[in-house]
Amino acid sequence: MLRASLIISPLLAAASLSLHAQTTPSGAPGPQAAASAPEQAPASPFTANINVTTNYKFRGQDQGTLRYFSPAVQGGFDWSQNGFYLGNWNSNVSFAGNIEMDFYGGYKGEIAKDFGYDVGILQYYYPQRKNPPVNFNTTEIYGALTYMWMSLKYSHTVSTDYFGIGEAFQGSVPLTSRPKGRNTGYLDYSANYPLVDKLTLNGHLGYTRYASDLRNVKDATGATVGTPNYYDYKLGVTYDLGSGFSVAGAVAGASKRNYYGTINKTRAIFTVSKSM
Repeated sequence: MLRASLIISPLLAAASLSLHAQTTPSGAPGPQAAASAPEQAPASPFTANINVTTNYKFRGQDQGTLRYFSPAVQGGFDWSQNGFYLGNWNSNVSFAGNIEMDFYGGYKGEIAKDFGYDVGILQYYYPQRKNPPVNFNTTEIYGALTYMWMSLKYSHTVSTDYFGIGEAFQGSVPLTSRPKGRNTGYLDYSANYPLVDKLTLNGHLGYTRYASDLRNVKDATGATVGTPNYYDYKLGVTYDLGSGFSVAGAVAGASKRNYYGTINKTRAIFTVSKSM
């Protein structure tokens, strides 16, 4: 078997969800503007975002060239109304046709003041050539609870495989049957605490728990060579420049580097974003 990092590194891909930027309503004078105060036009249900980052990590793992500087251009569109939302987010990556496209939809609501929830479904899609050696496409359902500047989210894989890892094991170990990635789970705790005006502290801790099929893969000698569960982390700050622009700096990485290799290495990451 190849070293695990060479098998797993290019397989764990995706993206964090798009920024869900808020659009500020603009005043629009109506027919009676001369006689009364102008009415505000309703906010558009459509928003967009774009950002440039020095390195794209997903769940603590590199999605680029495994170098400190591996820039990515990312962006997407969102529609939201009455709690329902649909969206698309995209990024360049260094595998699977070099493009990741995420499609998602769900519903957000409020249980009590400052206490909300979010449920939905997310499809990670990689537009590769016909009959690729590994199919990375993955589908997850998710649910989240939010309180003020904190959130706790759980994502659960419902597709047969998890970013093609089972398919890769079947071909490289080799195995007579493909291990299933379904029921892989990811727990995400994030906090975005406002320090001072325009400056926000960003913290994140995540945990990936692979499906038992992926954890318990054995080679011809009977040795377990499957993917171990791991945690990932991020700590940084974001500064609001105004007019929809922001800059951010963070350090991010993941545990179990002895198994996954450079892909889990801690990186310093800088990002410039624009929401519309």
